[in-house]
Amino acid sequence: MQTSVIGFPRIGTLRELKFVSEKYFRKEIGEAELLEAAKKLRRTHWSTQKNAGIDYISSNDFSYYDMLLDTAALFGIIPKRYQELHLSKLDTYFAMARGYQGASGDVKALAMKKWFNTNYHYIVPELEDDTVISLVGNKPFTEYAEAKALGIETKPVVIGAYTLLKLCRCTGKKKTEDYMDDIIRGYQELIQKCEEYQIAWLQLDEPALVQDMDREDIARFHTIYEAILPSAKQCHVLLQTYFGDVRDIYQNLIKMPFTAIGLDFIEGKETYHLIKKYGFPQDKILFAGLVNGKNVWKNHYKNTLQTLDDLRRKGIRTVLSTSCSLLHVPYTLSHEKKLSAEYLSHFSFAEEKLAELAELKALSECSDYGGNAVYQNNEKLFLESRNCENAEVRKRLSLVTDSDYTRLPARSERQRLQKNVLALPEFPTTTIGSFPQTPDVKANRSACRRGEISEKEYVEFNRKKIAECVVWQEEIGLDVLVHGEYERNDMVEYFGEALGGFLFTEKAWVQSYGTRCVKPPIIWGDVYRKKPITVEWSVYAQSLTSKIMKGMLTGPVTILNWSFPREDISIKESISQIALAIREEVLDLEKNGIRIIQIDEAALREKLPLRKSDWQKAYLDFAIPAFRLTHSGVKPETQIHTHMCYSEFTDIIPAIDAMDADVITFEASRSDLQILDSLREHAFETEVGPGVYDIHSPRVPSVEEIVAALQVMLTKIDREKLWVNPDCGLKTRAMPETDASLRNLVKAAKQIRKKTQICKP
Repeated sequence: MQTSVIGFPRIGTLRELKFVSEKYFRKEIGEAELLEAAKKLRRTHWSTQKNAGIDYISSNDFSYYDMLLDTAALFGIIPKRYQELHLSKLDTYFAMARGYQGASGDVKALAMKKWFNTNYHYIVPELEDDTVISLVGNKPFTEYAEAKALGIETKPVVIGAYTLLKLCRCTGKKKTEDYMDDIIRGYQELIQKCEEYQIAWLQLDEPALVQDMDREDIARFHTIYEAILPSAKQCHVLLQTYFGDVRDIYQNLIKMPFTAIGLDFIEGKETYHLIKKYGFPQDKILFAGLVNGKNVWKNHYKNTLQTLDDLRRKGIRTVLSTSCSLLHVPYTLSHEKKLSAEYLSHFSFAEEKLAELAELKALSECSDYGGNAVYQNNEKLFLESRNCENAEVRKRLSLVTDSDYTRLPARSERQRLQKNVLALPEFPTTTIGSFPQTPDVKANRSACRRGEISEKEYVEFNRKKIAECVVWQEEIGLDVLVHGEYERNDMVEYFGEALGGFLFTEKAWVQSYGTRCVKPPIIWGDVYRKKPITVEWSVYAQSLTSKIMKGMLTGPVTILNWSFPREDISIKESISQIALAIREEVLDLEKNGIRIIQIDEAALREKLPLRKSDWQKAYLDFAIPAFRLTHSGVKPETQIHTHMCYSEFTDIIPAIDAMDADVITFEASRSDLQILDSLREHAFETEVGPGVYDIHSPRVPSVEEIVAALQVMLTKIDREKLWVNPDCGLKTRAMPETDASLRNLVKAAKQIRKKTQICKP
């Protein structure tokens, strides 16, 4: 038995990549220092895997920003507007990821979307009509040689041709199929160069195979790989899939001349049944994804070993693998000093999963692993009770009735009432909630956590920041204000700390996009609200202004999706428990005079099953009602907002409307606004605020740019339903750019009001 890791976290044990990259962005260091820091990280990551005894170690899984962007750059998929900046190769790459505004020009970043069903964001490559796809980069080979020089043999990892084409956006008249010949030649060149470097294994990641595939998709995949694979002579090609099963193409796949095929046994509901029904060729190697790469709970060795035994009995040559890249879990448990040993004994981060692979490998080679102490200790862990159930929570959930999921009166009637009561101007301006977490804000929080200042001092500081924030927003001219969220660390972690059933780590960071990392809490037990969470802050902020102050909450689906969930109960049950807790907070805010309440569901789309046949029963049938449960008890005049982040929304517009919010804000500045056409096609009832500028980029949008965006929006959205706001929260931005951007946003809204008033009959 051998072991494999699909990919490893690249940020470092303590987010070293984040900090050195941000120094480079601030021009505090040069390119050479950034490259050297990255080289040191790669060396550490490879050595860690080698020392753990991993047989198939990946290279080229490192990225300065995003692996799909790396693949696009590798094959020369770089839009002209970035080439025309005439920046260095590295800065051109960062311009595509972050946008650029400086002496060389002013360009927006490429679009950003969620990576399949994860919270990781990828950069969407653009194919222009004159794009020539060919192998122009050298990254996989230089990193392979780098590892080789350290005495470490690796398998370079590259996003496969089918998935790359699926995720690219065509910006001209050409369609995806028009680039087929180029993409084939590019990957032929890739394999030929692997042969030149005497690379033994190349891993081509094709996660798009786990989505619904029609005949055209299957034919396209065949066309691509029947042309590419003959280039492989000595180099073995591993086709790697993850995040689901390959039911639509499995029978074809096992007949194709790949040396090995990697399949996900964790999220792939049908993977085992496909093998059982159709077999697996003896001339191929199965890379079996049996160690969960997306959750932090320990592997149950009994179940894994039983599957490996069964595969062995079928005569299948098997390599034990992670189910997906370990990019999606924290790096190591070694920095967790506050959680008790009892808790920690149940968890496994990336480094610990390497140890699990090694232990499973050793156990699989035992004639009687049942008598092995390692196996027995693991089994004992799963047999013992975790003391995680709460009878009161389960009783309250059992008392919820169908009427608790319905808000009355109908939304159209509520909206008319809210227009009168709230008396907001046309095209009301607002923000998504958070304002920059400046160094003094972070220092105040850290000092309180370390006990260097009292709780009273901590609160007084935040109240001062809120007061300054309110004055600033009034001076800018925003219509609906927020309190800035200076008391919050992460939008999910903050709420989890006020809810029973959650555990929190100290250094368990996970990359969300680029240099942005999050620290997801772990749902240990049944969830309930221990105390009011936001009421005091919102009420204080409202007391400082005559304008409307939004209450800011995180919704149940997002809290669940941005946490590491339990594996002993269903996702439906966990979400329902959280929804009840958030409902209490919503009603308390309303009772204390908060007239607009935003319940963010930034992550609603990301856990949508990758196959449409599973959308309703496996997710939407309980996720949408859970959101309605949070707000169904409020008065008609209380306006409920929600917010959604970078995702594909066009195919679930009816479900989003069924959330029965009064207003929804969402990302639009990096997209092609196709979602606005979908809103119109589906007669979307909810008022909408498509983001008018990109908060993930440091560039400041001009007034003219925002006006132009709003004019396009008005061709697709009724004027009485359009709100004006940024894409997302502003906590990661600096104050100068935030101030300038919001002032331009307000000016643009005022210009649009004047223009549309002139145009009125």
